[in-house]
Amino acid sequence: MNDLPVQQKLIDIGCDPVASLLDLLLKDKSTHKNIIWATDTYESLGHGFTDKEQIDKYLLLQHADIIKPRIQKSLEAQAARTRKKAEVFTPAWLCNQMNNYCDAEWFGRKAVFNLEKEDHTWDVIEDPIAFPKKKNWKRYIDSRRLEITCGEAPYLVSRYDVSTGDFIVPTKHRIGQLDRKLRVVNENTIKYDDWLKWTIRAFESCYGYEYQGDNLLIARINLLLTFMDYYKERWEKDPEEKLLRQITNKIAWNIWQMDGLKDTVPLGKPYEEYHQMTFFDMYPDMVEKEDEPEAILCKIYDWRKDNSIIFKKLKET
Repeated sequence: MNDLPVQQKLIDIGCDPVASLLDLLLKDKSTHKNIIWATDTYESLGHGFTDKEQIDKYLLLQHADIIKPRIQKSLEAQAARTRKKAEVFTPAWLCNQMNNYCDAEWFGRKAVFNLEKEDHTWDVIEDPIAFPKKKNWKRYIDSRRLEITCGEAPYLVSRYDVSTGDFIVPTKHRIGQLDRKLRVVNENTIKYDDWLKWTIRAFESCYGYEYQGDNLLIARINLLLTFMDYYKERWEKDPEEKLLRQITNKIAWNIWQMDGLKDTVPLGKPYEEYHQMTFFDMYPDMVEKEDEPEAILCKIYDWRKDNSIIFKKLKET
């Protein structure tokens, strides 16, 4: 693991490709609007930054530096979010340990991708991953993974250690569930079309949900930049914009905003995209309070069946 270079940010929404893809990165597939803040962290910035409001692309770009990983927030802000939303992010070594446990179950053996060490580091298994007789690498790629209350998605992708801010390079040293799938794709494909097909299927098989909008946006960006890292490493060029938009659309479906206790969009319906201030907004005590906004059940996408489904229904079957 390497220390974070001074000139390089972990997350930079003001730079491409993130800035040019914000329309998709902010999309809520359940409401057909944008994800909402679902946190009061930024309410001091005024209209457009309160908890129930949608995250507006143009307002956000005016305050691009507010979107930062937990490790780069002030200790006071970290403590406040832990107190209010029980926000605690898991260090890479523990994500690795738990992902290793899952893989031990799937492969029927331990130490498939790396060997854990007592000092919380790990040694990468350099040989190509061997698969059990009754299973193969394609089944591993298609096996579905879900990270609940995913925060910045450290169990899925490990661009950096969320507890230290250190980048994890090269990609073979990464320990996320999607990272492992992408390593397997690299080891088992030669032609570009095959690599791209199974890389896309790897993304389609990894899911996660998160309550707070800023964390969700960071998680989505981490998956997008992970795709770019593996693409550039393998093909020594940047992916075309059309491909990036295709991947980002899949990420927006698979990494979604949800209240995990209710299986709904947090805080009911988001506010309308644009709201004209009125006399009654200035004096809210003069009008009767409306009922709570209607709760909207969250949708996800089944890429193998090519249709959207209500997440809650999956738990009822």
